[in-house]
Amino acid sequence: MIRVMLVDDQKDVRDGLSLMLSHDPSVRVVACCANGAEALEALRALDAAAGALPNVALMDVRMPIMDGIDATRRIHRVWPNVGVLILTTYDQDDYALGALAVGASGFLLKDAPARAIVDAVHAVCAGDAVLTPRVTKEVITRAIPEAAGSRGADMFSRLPPRELEVASLVAEGLSNAEIAARMSIEPTSVKRSVSRIISKLGLGSRVQVAVAWWRSGRR
Repeated sequence: MIRVMLVDDQKDVRDGLSLMLSHDPSVRVVACCANGAEALEALRALDAAAGALPNVALMDVRMPIMDGIDATRRIHRVWPNVGVLILTTYDQDDYALGALAVGASGFLLKDAPARAIVDAVHAVCAGDAVLTPRVTKEVITRAIPEAAGSRGADMFSRLPPRELEVASLVAEGLSNAEIAARMSIEPTSVKRSVSRIISKLGLGSRVQVAVAWWRSGRR
């Protein structure tokens, strides 16, 4: 069961997302919050009660009291296993793209079809990044601080050949399942490799691995 937290200041949006997700029996909405501060409070309460945390938070980027970027930053720091998927109204929103720099696993347009939203929840739960097709490498690069790729090619020279190949496929935007098919290995092996790569490079997410790869000049 994939546990989802919905964070949006508009009740009709939360209700609509909840309805979309309810059609997938493997997904369950476990919390609905009106802003980032409420989301943090809900996570603290679950943590204190030793409850099961959400696997994925669907997070609006622009909210009163605490916006999606600040909430994502804090969630990523305290509960790194909670994947955050940012929701925005247009795909060239620099504000939304900035959430990638603080640990978001990607973002979707709010008007994405229900199937795309459900698929994105599954992808983030599996450790993949989610980006709308129109988001180019240049736009992603512009959104991530220079520190994410400042060590350039030297970062990747530490990786053994197998992990280097995985990193290159992450940079192409492939999911774990797609990388596994390309390399003829199990998806669980890919997931472990991606986790090791992120740890070795000292980055925050697979999105930042992709950005660092393109900044390094590798192709």
